[in-house]
Amino acid sequence: MLMPHLLAVLPFWAWSVVAGVLGLLVGSFLNVVILRLPERMMHAWRGEAREILELDPAGDAPPPDLVRKPSHCPRCKHRLSALDNIPVLSWLALRGRCRYCREPISVQYPLVELLTALASAVVVLRFGPGWAGLAGLVFTWMLVAASGIDFRTQLLPDSLVYPLLWLGLVLSLLPMFVLPQGAILGAAIGYLSLWSVYWLFKLATGKEGMGYGDFKLLAALGAWMGPVALLPIMLVSSLIGALAGLALIALRRHQRDVPMPFGPFIAAAGWVWFIAGPWLQHAYFQFFGLR
Repeated sequence: MLMPHLLAVLPFWAWSVVAGVLGLLVGSFLNVVILRLPERMMHAWRGEAREILELDPAGDAPPPDLVRKPSHCPRCKHRLSALDNIPVLSWLALRGRCRYCREPISVQYPLVELLTALASAVVVLRFGPGWAGLAGLVFTWMLVAASGIDFRTQLLPDSLVYPLLWLGLVLSLLPMFVLPQGAILGAAIGYLSLWSVYWLFKLATGKEGMGYGDFKLLAALGAWMGPVALLPIMLVSSLIGALAGLALIALRRHQRDVPMPFGPFIAAAGWVWFIAGPWLQHAYFQFFGLR
């Protein structure tokens, strides 16, 4: 009974603005996740490998955690003040350079913050400021974090993808976006479809065409949207990936034999279908005269 009273405090459009501002703040934290989580994963893997090989512990200190360690410049290690941490505005005010060592600050920081803010506002416009909107925000933020990590390191962390998968399955019990049968089928078909492509490509060429994280990510999207969404997601992600690859090769910023992360394209196509799937499907049927 509390939710309707809270929603009546502001008009509908204002909640989208609130979500955008919240997205800026969350985007700042997602930058921390994108930078620190892979380092912590690799540190844990090295420790596990040494344990399996029965080697003495390396004794190196673990990388900073995601919450307790204050933000600092990755180059000079100087702790950043509150004024240095204002989303987007601090980067603009400092002209993209560290206040203390004057080294360039990656444009990733404002881009992730702006992307998260815009996507958060769109989610609340689409689903409203209720439970579905809240679930959509969590879905969006996890996709941004996973995509950013995959783009930088070609890793899709299980610690992000598995919770996304399980949350989609649990929400189907309500149901919120899809019925349980659709969620289970979507997860299974999403995983097995890319798993099959992976092994067919490997048997034919002897090379790995994608990582296991891509299977898990598509399974998670299937759990949120059902099996009907999987084919459009794969078609759109493949098209975006091909165009992006050709553009980078044409600009000589990417070599032909260097693999590109596919996760960000799957995530982008999945998010678009999550927001506009029914409208896109209706437009497709109308364009081809189908019913």
